[in-house]
Amino acid sequence: MSRRPAPTLARTLPGLALVVVSLAGCGGAADRLSQVGQAPALSAIENPTAQAGYRPVQMPMPVVQPVSYAPASLWQSGSRTFFKDQRARNIGDILTVKVRITDKAEIENSTARSRTSSDSMGMEGVLGNGITSVLPGGTSADALVSNKGASASSGTGTVNRSEDVTTDVAAVVTQQLPNGNLVIEGRQEVRINFEVREMIVAGVVRPEDIGSDNTIDSAKIAEARISYGGRGQITDVQQPRYGQQVLDVLLPF
Repeated sequence: MSRRPAPTLARTLPGLALVVVSLAGCGGAADRLSQVGQAPALSAIENPTAQAGYRPVQMPMPVVQPVSYAPASLWQSGSRTFFKDQRARNIGDILTVKVRITDKAEIENSTARSRTSSDSMGMEGVLGNGITSVLPGGTSADALVSNKGASASSGTGTVNRSEDVTTDVAAVVTQQLPNGNLVIEGRQEVRINFEVREMIVAGVVRPEDIGSDNTIDSAKIAEARISYGGRGQITDVQQPRYGQQVLDVLLPF
């Protein structure tokens, strides 16, 4: 009766790699297969504070100052209009964020290093003659040990980056901090054919920085989180396949 040979490591590794690749891409592949021939679906309008992963913002607060009122005055301090301030100030209010990102960076570094060393050691006299008598012929007592070494390294790095994003996004006030600052978050989705473009803006703003037209520049947003990307057929083509991404993580070379 013949005996089946035991599986070797070389035989099991390809199978394990195939299982890992299949498990890594089965979830996303199933979603993509269900959307074949259909345009990407837009996200539902939801309360940002009820979404998974949302955490209220906690920041150091200054000492609360007492409010002072001007007696016999019809004008409200800090108001831009006579009857009511039209700027966003309460939870649920909407304001427009003017995203103006124009970044340009050019960095060039060059390094070079070299080292050369040489060591030798000899011994003369009675001890030197005694040592050379037991060594092979032609050995000199004044050069018993000799060491030479040399090393050199060089490196060059260049960074040339240019980014330009100009757009407007409406954001909602999601939280009012004790010192009066406002936490805002806005999301914008635009679908063109089979590609969805997403714009996300979030951060902390001061009511004083909100303009009279209820707009604020993105440079005045503290802890700003601005994301511009997309999803769809074009984005899928630009991304490496699941198997390639897994191999890039697992392969050491």
